[in-house]
Amino acid sequence: MNGLIGKKIGMTSIYDSTGRNIACTVIETGPCVVTQIKTSDTDGYNALQLGFGEAKVKNTTKALKGHFEAANTTPKSNVIEFRDFNAVSKSIGDAITVDEIFSEGDSINAIGQSRGKGFQGVVKRHAFAGVNDATHGQHNRQRAPGSIGASSYPSRVFKGMRMAGRDGNDRIKIKNLRVVKIFADKNLILVKGAIPGHNGSTVILEKK
Repeated sequence: MNGLIGKKIGMTSIYDSTGRNIACTVIETGPCVVTQIKTSDTDGYNALQLGFGEAKVKNTTKALKGHFEAANTTPKSNVIEFRDFNAVSKSIGDAITVDEIFSEGDSINAIGQSRGKGFQGVVKRHAFAGVNDATHGQHNRQRAPGSIGASSYPSRVFKGMRMAGRDGNDRIKIKNLRVVKIFADKNLILVKGAIPGHNGSTVILEKK
């Protein structure tokens, strides 16, 4: 699958030809550097490994330093493989820009890491209703989870019980997003709708 690595810049809105206002996510996509080419003969599968974002040399291991030096590029903060990448013919060390992979009107998938919300209760995490009644002897039960299982049998809590816990910070894929606008000179791509993650987070774009 063809794709590129990018960084979420923020959101904006533009008008289309019919005058409708479209909410878009702005992503700085590429240029990505080809750091490794995997083939079925040497690795068992075909893939293109791309690097994006500058990393500090002092924070890069010796193994990765040699890996990037072999590709004649500086250390990258993100290295991701794309299976069966066949859009363009590239060699190790070549750069791939956004306009080489995507075009306006394309349908793409976006992968991002959602925002972490910390430890949350069941009302916010699982949309529980709570008691919703402060009368008739209810005391501080408005946002309580309620019963979580029987007592004598099975005398345990089943796995997967919806309870309080850490919310957010999950890898999420949004499918069938439309490319609205591409600014090739600025390496920017505008995608209709919202994409998970905070501003500055890494986003993976896959062309369907």
